[in-house]
Amino acid sequence: MVTSLVRRRLAPPLAVLALSACSGTPGTEPPRHRLTPGEQETLQPRGVYDPLEPLNRGVYNFNKVADDYVLLPAVDAYRYVVPDFVEDRVTSFFNNLLEIRNGLNGALQLRAEPTGTALGRLMINSSLGVLGLFDVATPLGYPVHEEDFGQTLGWYGIGAGPYLVLPILGPSNLRDTTGLATDAIAQATIPVAATVNDEVFRDPAVYALYLVDRRKLQPFRYYESGTPFEYDFVRYFYTRKRELDILK
Repeated sequence: MVTSLVRRRLAPPLAVLALSACSGTPGTEPPRHRLTPGEQETLQPRGVYDPLEPLNRGVYNFNKVADDYVLLPAVDAYRYVVPDFVEDRVTSFFNNLLEIRNGLNGALQLRAEPTGTALGRLMINSSLGVLGLFDVATPLGYPVHEEDFGQTLGWYGIGAGPYLVLPILGPSNLRDTTGLATDAIAQATIPVAATVNDEVFRDPAVYALYLVDRRKLQPFRYYESGTPFEYDFVRYFYTRKRELDILK
């Protein structure tokens, strides 16, 4: 029973980034030629350390298959059955839950703005927004400040470490993977967060709804970029995006 409770509490936060770069359409990986030194310098500049590239590419292709045959068909079915208005309410509800993570990490960074904004959004949308079904906070001057523990580590100068591609979860690095796990543990153990998490995700069907909703928000589709260097570009832009996330 304890194991079941822990699993129920850990699953939702672990799914938060589950679809961060996971999408695709059926097909095969475009052919690749060996990169010249100039291309390597352009596509993998200093700071993008990928010592596990062969393994990462294999996981990248696995994620494409999972996207093609599981996630995207589920998203298509969801969109076909559920009215747009209801889809928007579901997205808003789950976004509101993420304000707990945003606020906790803003506080850990000792930054008043993201901490106060997350707390304000959570209070306003949970009340005036009917348990988060409507985003009332943004028009009132409380924009979203996404914060996670990977950003918190980066805020204190912790390096990204080697680049990683996680099964289903997509692009990451050692620092962000550590942050993902820490956010999950925090939401499963901190009293208020754990209570909310446990109540919301009591039914396993809510997990599936959460995953489908998160994937629906991502426009990326594997191997539709039109370049044989898609893996390299994803690696580069993910790394640069995370650098900007930390500096914002």
